Amino acid sequence: MRPPIDEARSHGRRDRGSWLAGCVSVVLVAATVLGAVGTTARAQSPKISRIGVLLFSTPDGDPNLPAFREGLRGLGYVEGKNATMLYRYAEGKPERLPEAARELAALKPDVIFALGGDVAPFMIAVTRTVPIVMAVSVDPVEAGLVPNLAKPGGNLTGVTWISSDVAAKRLQLLKEAVPGLSRVAVLWNPKHVDPEYAATQAAGPTLGIQVQSLEVRSPSDFDAAFQAAHTGRAEALVVVSSRLMFFARDRILDFAARRRIPVVGGWGPWAQLGALFSYGPDVNASVGHAALYVDRILKGARAGDLPVEQSSQFDLVLNLKTASALGLTIPSSIRARAAQVIE
Repeated sequence: MRPPIDEARSHGRRDRGSWLAGCVSVVLVAATVLGAVGTTARAQSPKISRIGVLLFSTPDGDPNLPAFREGLRGLGYVEGKNATMLYRYAEGKPERLPEAARELAALKPDVIFALGGDVAPFMIAVTRTVPIVMAVSVDPVEAGLVPNLAKPGGNLTGVTWISSDVAAKRLQLLKEAVPGLSRVAVLWNPKHVDPEYAATQAAGPTLGIQVQSLEVRSPSDFDAAFQAAHTGRAEALVVVSSRLMFFARDRILDFAARRRIPVVGGWGPWAQLGALFSYGPDVNASVGHAALYVDRILKGARAGDLPVEQSSQFDLVLNLKTASALGLTIPSSIRARAAQVIE
């Protein structure tokens, strides 16, 4: 017997209602699953660290920047994956540094890396909030960058490869290499704030060496400095490394070759380029170490709480080709101490 029409319609409405309720349940479950998947995906997406970099030259031309990049990669920061590098640079023109620093600060990166003692001051001048990691060849305290190496305070920390002890040791090594040496000219830039000239001058009398000061503040000063070294009958030339000296390296080494006097350099590839030897820190190691400071800041450390680190390892690089050209016989005691010998 067929149910009454109203009852049949009622059953139909119940069936359709159950079907619709089931569809709604499926949609809600799907939405919940998709929402959970989206939340999980967002949770698993790596945080993109925004690292600003201020350079004197360019990203492609800076000789030490690759060490910083390599240091970051070693700590797990991969450009384009979990790190974005924001570069601003002066293309070797110091007058461009103020604007480059302002532009970089305006981007508000998580941390800024300033490479060079002539670069860091411009970065400090435009921001006191964004943390800054420096890698410099100046004395940060004497240069007015930080009040104290152990407790820099503010928003700046980093590394410096200057040590007051290394200059005296460099002069001592030169005296051992050339025992009869009595007159040494020191080429230095007074605008590059470090203790090396003063330390070299202080070490002279104890080694029986008269130290002649050759101050060079700009490229136009080199000819007069070379003439003064010639007039003073300098028997060797010590170069206090700075960006100015590095850019003039060919002129310096050419002058010394024509005068047939040895050149001794500090940090940088002086021995590889023809100096008798260099004695100083491994700059690339220091720059690479600055990446560790960047990492610590990105993980929550305050820049001002991290002590500024000084280089503690200094390497002797000896060029025996140059020694032979100058008619010098280098004692075995010096050879034994060399981290690298160029033959």
